[in-house]
Amino acid sequence: MEKKSHVNKLIIHTILIIGAVGMLLPFMWMLSTSLKSFTEATQIPPTIIPKKFVWKNYSDVVKLLPFGKFYMNTFLMIGFRVIGSVFFSAMAGYAFAKIKFPGKNILFALVLLQLMVPGQIFIIPQYALVAKLGWLNTVKALVVPGIVSAFGTFLLRQFFMTLPEELEEAAIIDGCNRWQVFWKIMIPLTKSGMVALGIFTALFAWKDLMWPLIVNMSVDKMTLSAGLASLQGQYSTNYHQLMAGSIIAIWPMVLIFFIFQKQFIEGIATTGSKG
Repeated sequence: MEKKSHVNKLIIHTILIIGAVGMLLPFMWMLSTSLKSFTEATQIPPTIIPKKFVWKNYSDVVKLLPFGKFYMNTFLMIGFRVIGSVFFSAMAGYAFAKIKFPGKNILFALVLLQLMVPGQIFIIPQYALVAKLGWLNTVKALVVPGIVSAFGTFLLRQFFMTLPEELEEAAIIDGCNRWQVFWKIMIPLTKSGMVALGIFTALFAWKDLMWPLIVNMSVDKMTLSAGLASLQGQYSTNYHQLMAGSIIAIWPMVLIFFIFQKQFIEGIATTGSKG
């Protein structure tokens, strides 16, 4: 039995290692291409390791695109979206989980309905609303449509549902009103869920491409994803510069994941096993 257990573990770890290597291959190819010349990046059959490392690709793409403004616009979009999504989702999730009011189930069904419908359906009405407000080519057009999250409401509702009713009842007996119960009792107990939602929101905002391209035509108001898309031409693309720009763009998200990976995994595991 012990020998069989070791064999099973070896098989499982081998499969996991192969899967991890498979997921890293695209990133390794991106890094390799970013250090190639244009000829080497487009040649067939392709070369894995560049014959000569062309570090100039990074300086060229930085001169070609205003990465400083791209980073500023992206961080502003992510910051406001994360704050708004976590705050409003926490309030809505607490209401759906702990407060009894007429039409509660119907309203929550409408929230879930948004998760079942492709997000592209909302682009036209959102664009029409942003245009009427005069927000085209502004940071507000990037932020406002993403500060309310149906996914975040569902996620935090699951966390609030795992908390025992006795905590809320004891706080009310001690003289707390509904807001104090929410802010002082419930919020501290769902920090892992809010961190997970914040990471999810940041990731979704970071890779959002279609909406920033639609509402902002000015280069000064573009995000990183929209700015990198401008490097891809209709007839030819400088893949070595595009990959260099992609390397410059992804490192903040990689850093955020390594810093908050414990909270991220804890939030996902808790949400998937309870509620």
